[in-house]
Amino acid sequence: MRSFPRRRSSVSLPLAPAALPPLPEEPSPGPVWPASTRALPSGDLAVGGVALAELADRFGTPSYVVDEDEVRARARTWRTALPDADVAYAGKAFLSRTMIRWIEEEGLCLDVCSAGELELAALAGFPAERVVLHGNAKSPDDLRTALRLGVGRIVVDSTGEIPRLAALVPPGARQRVLVRVVPGVEAGAHAAVRTGVEGQKFGLPIAGGEVEDAVARILGQPRLELVGLHCHLGSQIASVQPYVTAVRRLVPLLARLRDLHGVTFPELDLGGGFAIAYRDGDPALDPHAYAARITGELSLQCAHAGLPVPRLTVEPGRWIAGPAGVALYRVLAVKSTGNRVFVAVDGGMSDNPRPALYGVRYTVRLVGRASAAPARPVTVVGRHCEAGDILAEDVALPGDIRPGDVLAVPASGAYHVSMASAYNLVGRPPVAAVSDGRARLLVRRETLADLRSRDVGE
Repeated sequence: MRSFPRRRSSVSLPLAPAALPPLPEEPSPGPVWPASTRALPSGDLAVGGVALAELADRFGTPSYVVDEDEVRARARTWRTALPDADVAYAGKAFLSRTMIRWIEEEGLCLDVCSAGELELAALAGFPAERVVLHGNAKSPDDLRTALRLGVGRIVVDSTGEIPRLAALVPPGARQRVLVRVVPGVEAGAHAAVRTGVEGQKFGLPIAGGEVEDAVARILGQPRLELVGLHCHLGSQIASVQPYVTAVRRLVPLLARLRDLHGVTFPELDLGGGFAIAYRDGDPALDPHAYAARITGELSLQCAHAGLPVPRLTVEPGRWIAGPAGVALYRVLAVKSTGNRVFVAVDGGMSDNPRPALYGVRYTVRLVGRASAAPARPVTVVGRHCEAGDILAEDVALPGDIRPGDVLAVPASGAYHVSMASAYNLVGRPPVAAVSDGRARLLVRRETLADLRSRDVGE
């Protein structure tokens, strides 16, 4: 693994001279705030040794803060839990050159879904042989880029993809592939992210013979090397049991494929979807509990089937990036309508569409000043022209909340910036990293000039 120097900004943001005890522990296994979070006497919070309100002043709002040490610690947790497996960070959660560097330095592989993500990984110097390419509808450019860069695995999602991919592989070369199967396991926090069941766009169902047909077609392509199976059950899965069920369905499939074709496949990718906590008390998946249960079940099922245990791959994305990120907003307006109090901020669904898409609920905290005012339930809303532009419903904020205040939203490191848009021509926010009391910019704010430069019509 290639080593990189850890670059630091020369600018340090000072903290208050003394710190209060850490925030109370969460009642669930998954913390809402990064482990480095500390309360300051001023009423502010510090993450990575840097005061959040000072970050809001320095980088503007809305903006995102990522705790580098939290990312690294969470990546290391998976490597420790599964030392004999491949841990592939799911780049769709959040990807930047610096994030890619952190992931490589921690010994992880990388899971990508497009030519754009592939090119960014190449620009960051990530080893292509440790990259896995997914996608239910890979474009010719996606496939050509993957082959040009020499990615380690391409996940075949449909039978029609097989001849298209084989035709692009250069003569004399072989591309390693996995087949994505649907094990018929319903798991995930919302119907839109349950990908392990039939009747959705991903993969080939075990029931019906589609997998056997795809395997036969791949084995008939001399430029493709089938090395195993892949599945992904969904997102925000807090229990290990759905993964156990998947293993119990996938190992017999491996045995049937061995009996049909005389081939034993050496790899099994169980995907990701591991839950994190967004609010106090939310359940989260424990990697060590997952590792113990899944490796034990895999060994048991393979012994029953007379198969060698395949090398396991898992794909945590949200679990690594989500709790490491904090979103910062500035209050623009406060008003009461009927029996509801609305607190409007300078961001919204353009930088976090998840509440509108999935009904996700977040923690919100006032930072930058102390308040003795009693808390009251409010609805934090965005600035966009949608009634559904709601960031957090019925959260408790001080009764004296006012324009200019800074609000912090933890567990914001995954699927915020990566899903952001330019709705209402509001530019996407910047991303800053914090560690050891210092902050540095990773991704700059998208400006109006950036947006105008794309409009080339008269």
